[in-house]
Amino acid sequence: MAAATTTQLTFFPLVLRLSDPRRHHSCKFLSVPTQSSSALALRVTTTTALGSDMLGDFGARDPFPAELESGFGEKVLGNVDTEHKILIPKLSALSLAEQDCSPASPFQTPMSADDAKKLLKKVVGWRLLEEEGGLKLQCLWKLRDFKCGVELINRIYKVTEAAGHFPNLHLEQPNQVRAELWTSSIGGLSMNDFIVAAKLDQIRTSDLAPRKRIWA
Repeated sequence: MAAATTTQLTFFPLVLRLSDPRRHHSCKFLSVPTQSSSALALRVTTTTALGSDMLGDFGARDPFPAELESGFGEKVLGNVDTEHKILIPKLSALSLAEQDCSPASPFQTPMSADDAKKLLKKVVGWRLLEEEGGLKLQCLWKLRDFKCGVELINRIYKVTEAAGHFPNLHLEQPNQVRAELWTSSIGGLSMNDFIVAAKLDQIRTSDLAPRKRIWA
């Protein structure tokens, strides 16, 4: 039977001085063989940070004395004395559904067809109607049954009552609701019509839509 051998490990104490902020130190254990035993030494690897900012791998550092003397901390954003202003968005920056209707003057001219076509891109499911009385907006909803049509009209009424501008509503067969918007006082379309159309687009109708048939 072979005799068992015993290996003795000796640790060498090493003191690291991390005085240079530009250097990043990492430690690795290194096995050093000797005649009677194996010693475990500590290798210190020192790398110098690249770049003139001397940030290294840590991404931050303490300020230098010259930087502290310059008072750079008082000039950066986020200081306690920084004045913060809350900017209220202009009306043009708000979506149509977030705007409020304003009273239409009888001397106001109706919206032109070109302007109406531009705003039509901001509402969903509406189309322009050109009639003798002027331009109108129209939208159709296909519903599951008559009861769902009545429910949709009630939801539309709640939205338009808060806006103060009402569409013409028609409950038609088979299970269809038709809404038409225009400003009768000016004989055509106004911004109020598109604002209400955008608000009606936000009404939830998924629970009122016809059920899809599933074929086996």
